[in-house]
Amino acid sequence: MADEDADESQKTEEPSGKRLGKARGEGNVPISQEVRLWLGLTGTLILVGMLATPMSKSLLIMLRQYIESPHAIDTSEGALRTMSVELGLKVGMILALPFGVLLFLGVMGTISQVGWLMVGKRIKPNFSKLNPLAGAKRLFSVMTVVEFIKSLLKVALIGWIVWLLLEPKIGTLAQMPDLTPLQVMALIQDTVVSLIFWVLVVYIVISGADMLYQRFSYKKKLRMTRQEVKEEHKDEEGDPMVKSKQRGIRMQRARQRMLVAVPKATVVITNPTHYAVALHYDMETMQAPVLVAKGVDFLAKKIRELADENEVPIVENPPLARALYASVELDQPVPQEHYKAVAEVIGYVFKLKKKI
Repeated sequence: MADEDADESQKTEEPSGKRLGKARGEGNVPISQEVRLWLGLTGTLILVGMLATPMSKSLLIMLRQYIESPHAIDTSEGALRTMSVELGLKVGMILALPFGVLLFLGVMGTISQVGWLMVGKRIKPNFSKLNPLAGAKRLFSVMTVVEFIKSLLKVALIGWIVWLLLEPKIGTLAQMPDLTPLQVMALIQDTVVSLIFWVLVVYIVISGADMLYQRFSYKKKLRMTRQEVKEEHKDEEGDPMVKSKQRGIRMQRARQRMLVAVPKATVVITNPTHYAVALHYDMETMQAPVLVAKGVDFLAKKIRELADENEVPIVENPPLARALYASVELDQPVPQEHYKAVAEVIGYVFKLKKKI
């Protein structure tokens, strides 16, 4: 237990987008059941308010013969069974629409909080939940205690509201046996609608507070340690050592490719000692010269040596060599701002070749 508390105390960093996305993909999202219940009951109340009169009349028509003439009811076992089934079906048909709306709005309450989310993993059987030890841990967990306290407070608050509403009507409710069926139905309807309305008003506060708490608890549960943040960053960006090694391999391959391209270059422009860039240009097929090799210090020396060995002209032009090295990537054409200077160098090389 102490180890778990220590682990929790180390989780000081807010959950990353990747962690939140992974949790959502597993169906782990913050859902307030109170919001679902509030939305469902609100919709049902509106529907019942709209259909209360026809629903009450339908129920009254069904029950009138049993209320007004109870002595005429056939009390045999078969007749009572048939009557119960018929009444059950009729009442079920009347109440099916409100309950259907309640169910639909409950689903919409979930979608409104987390969007459309279908996760097969959540509906797969999880036999670990049948483990008595795991069940005991869940039973005595902090979340269970919090939910229990929330339930007590909710029941106490709603019970207080119900008492405030019913206490003035106790005398009227006690006179129900002396009222006509229509008066009884009207009294019940008024009392029930009033109760539901005020409970829903209170539930606005309850559901709002619960939604904020669920989101806070969700974020807190997904918090990360600093080490987890570093590991995730390393996974996303790549291990620095691996990246360094890969970068070294790429540079080595680029050097090899450049050194192979130098013998075919049109000209090598130098600093003369620290910088060297090799350009290739074919007037018939190319719009602009392309940089095929570049280097500084040792690599620049290697480029000059290869140019000498393969009789590639070398032209000293320090400003141009430095500018091309800094502004042009390998295998990229020379930009327009250097056209004039490069054209002069290549023109000089072509004239030199003609003389030879």
